[in-house]
Amino acid sequence: MASRSAMMDDGYPSSSATPAAFDSQHEWEEHRRATIEEDDRDELDLLGEDNDHNNNHDNDMILDEDPLGDDLTQPMSFKRRQKKQSVFSQPSRLFSAFTGGRSPRNSQDVPGRPSPTSNTRLEGTQSGSKDGGPMDWYVEGPGRRVGYEDLTAIDWIFEYTKERSRLRMLSSGSNSLVGWIRLLLDNSQVWIVLLLTGLAAGLLAAAIDVATDWLADLKFGFCSTVDGGAFHLSKSSCCLGYEDHAQCQGWYPWAKAFGISSGGGKWFIEYFFYVLLALSFAVSAAILVKEYAIYAKHSGIPEIKTVLGGFVIRRFLGIQTLVTKSLGLVLAVASGMWLGKEGPLVHVACCCANVFIKLFPSINNNEARKREILSAAAASGISVAFGSPIGGVLFSLEQLSYYFPDKTMWQSFVCAMTAAVTLQALDPFRSGKLVLYQVKYSSGWHGFELVPFVLLGILGGVYGGLFIKANMRVAEWKKSTRWLPGPVTQVAIVAGLTALINYPNHYMRAQTSELVSNLFTECAKIVDDQFGLCKTGAASFGTITLLIFAAVLGFFFAAVTFGLQIPAGIILPSMAIGALTGRALGILMELFQRAAPNFPLFLHQCEPDIPCITPGTYAIIGAAAFLTGVTRMTVSIVVITFELTGALTYVLPIMISVMISKWVGDAFSRRGIYESWIHFNSYPYLDPNNSGEDLSPLIPDVPASQIMTRLDSDLIVLTASGHTIASLQKLLETTPYRGYPVISNPRDAVLLGYISRAELSYVLYSPGGRASNLPPETECFFSHQPLADPLTTLDLRPWMDQTPLTLPGRSPLHLAVSYFQKLGVRYVLFAERGVLQGLLTRKDVWHVMNGAEERVRDAVGAGGVGGIGSGRMGSGLGREEGRGESAGLLGVERRDYFQGQGGTREGRSGSFAGSSEGSIL
Repeated sequence: MASRSAMMDDGYPSSSATPAAFDSQHEWEEHRRATIEEDDRDELDLLGEDNDHNNNHDNDMILDEDPLGDDLTQPMSFKRRQKKQSVFSQPSRLFSAFTGGRSPRNSQDVPGRPSPTSNTRLEGTQSGSKDGGPMDWYVEGPGRRVGYEDLTAIDWIFEYTKERSRLRMLSSGSNSLVGWIRLLLDNSQVWIVLLLTGLAAGLLAAAIDVATDWLADLKFGFCSTVDGGAFHLSKSSCCLGYEDHAQCQGWYPWAKAFGISSGGGKWFIEYFFYVLLALSFAVSAAILVKEYAIYAKHSGIPEIKTVLGGFVIRRFLGIQTLVTKSLGLVLAVASGMWLGKEGPLVHVACCCANVFIKLFPSINNNEARKREILSAAAASGISVAFGSPIGGVLFSLEQLSYYFPDKTMWQSFVCAMTAAVTLQALDPFRSGKLVLYQVKYSSGWHGFELVPFVLLGILGGVYGGLFIKANMRVAEWKKSTRWLPGPVTQVAIVAGLTALINYPNHYMRAQTSELVSNLFTECAKIVDDQFGLCKTGAASFGTITLLIFAAVLGFFFAAVTFGLQIPAGIILPSMAIGALTGRALGILMELFQRAAPNFPLFLHQCEPDIPCITPGTYAIIGAAAFLTGVTRMTVSIVVITFELTGALTYVLPIMISVMISKWVGDAFSRRGIYESWIHFNSYPYLDPNNSGEDLSPLIPDVPASQIMTRLDSDLIVLTASGHTIASLQKLLETTPYRGYPVISNPRDAVLLGYISRAELSYVLYSPGGRASNLPPETECFFSHQPLADPLTTLDLRPWMDQTPLTLPGRSPLHLAVSYFQKLGVRYVLFAERGVLQGLLTRKDVWHVMNGAEERVRDAVGAGGVGGIGSGRMGSGLGREEGRGESAGLLGVERRDYFQGQGGTREGRSGSFAGSSEGSIL
């Protein structure tokens, strides 16, 4: 039987007939056509019976069942169609309709019966595939991870990938009622944490306010049981109902309690108790911080910025830090030192959020989600500090948050609102105010007042620039001077000196919040002028002198105090200094207007018999300008000031003074006080706002290859094979780096991935792990080894990041820095056509952005660990180290590590020691 496959190469049928056997070409063509048709019928005969009738019938059936002959309205599938079964056909299917589970359909889905193609090793699988099933980590992926070590950066991309995988699995079972409820409960966890955080922040803020007022008033006297009083009441609570506190019978000054009636004796005994109690409170706060929680010192905002930027600081947000910070803040503020509680309240709110986060593992196990909630919690801290919920949200957005999506803004608003409502309900000041210095203005401002408002903006910028320089000089001097006493003694010296100087000046003697409240208030609303702010005529010059003197002394005291090991903020002292300056300028303007009412500027704008100048408005504008100068914030300060005053008419002058203060302050330095402390403490924080034109002065216009740690220099890498457990343990013991790139072999250097030090240490040293049950000479590998016995070897691919972020080596450094800033990555590998060229870490970028002028190639650890599968490669700017931040960022001594079997030989990138293949560590 002839077939089409039997045709010759020239296309003629394989038969004895040739074109020459026919009389004409036409007869030859007819014979050829008939032969081909016969061949086709013979092929169809193979599929059916031999008779022609059945052949024709079978041919029609075959052609009718051709799937390509129909109109394909749906995608064609070759999967076997499953029979449609009713929900009630099997009880298990009825149950799965409510629970969202799947009943097994075949042997591959039955629990306990593994699929022939599935990987049954538990250490190689993790939930995370697209369909919600198990994912095989032996294929390319980010690899398994262990918990982050202290003082290390998180992997933002991995954390969000892990969260998306979790949500995908959760959503895969949400088609049923139980699955929908499970998804609803999961989504509600964030809001539960935010509401609890707002409630806790409001409660703690109210408790801190009440306790601070009582201890601060205790320096001047106590509340007796006369007239229904009690010892635990502050002066304002003890004398509630008295417009003039001098008429209060229940409040006993210390001189009255000791029966001293002479003027000199009263002054001395009250001075003595003021200094004694102020010193006791400050020293107690310092001891608390030193003995129980060292992270409770300072304001905590620089560390919060660093944590929100992706850095891990253990115990910084723990419950012990929360308790110590709250108690220490009460004692420190009550001591009368030039510090505030507004910044530390942000730290307190974040600690509360961290405590509640631990109740929900799905949030607690994801560092990225945790930082989103901490950003919202920070807004509640400012909300209760200033009574400004909207200002708190903007403060978190402008000053603190590293990553602030739209959902975080909504979460911040809810948390800040909850905290403000809680504080309003508790009403700690018994005045209906959220903060003590909340005021209202009834008068407006005039056009000629823009001149002094601009002057306050200039003074605020100058103050901010000088204060930051002075504060940093003091911190550097304390750090470099060895003969200074301990931190508790330093606090005692500063607290004693502050109390001795504060008491004679009644502006400095009062609590900072009480002083700011009186400076903001209009004279028409002051019933008891205890500070003499409303004097008229020549007496006002003495008031101006005391105000300026208090502002100058406050500047020096705040510069020394901010940085001591006690809970201390800088927001309120800066506002107080600005308010003192602004009130003095306002009184000067008022005296000038009254002395020359016919001056052209006053003649047409000031009405007769109505006060034209309101010195209190100058105080609040000065406070906003000085706070901007020291923190370099703008929008949030304008909104906070507006919420404090409630005067919409003063928004424009506040904006003008804030804008000018920002410009003048940036002329000194672009870093605010918090950024300066981040730089001083060498925290690896990369400001995402420094991009584009702001980044150009900081980053040289060079390729990344000039900065990275190069493969042909000091980069220590791992090869795909040739290692043992002992050699890898030796590597971890002799090198301090946070991770190691993995390449194929020394000659080709094809990049395979990156393994972190934490994961490698966990695999090799974890009790109960596979490595603990294997001998030290067990072979380890990072690539697929088809001939390796899985029982006698150790496969490290599940713990390796097989899809690291890579860039070409010729990429500009600006692009690489943008990757670190915008994506929050920990490292970037540089490769050209798959061949590894070098490595750039987060600390390298930090070093460049913070003004490094010389290479530290000689200060970076150079060398490779020998042994099986080891070798050495060159250097670059720096490498991430495993010693923590106390050793500095890039300060590693130069070392050379050579050891191995079979000697060393020169390779493509330097010296190698190892197995017969010659691999690199």
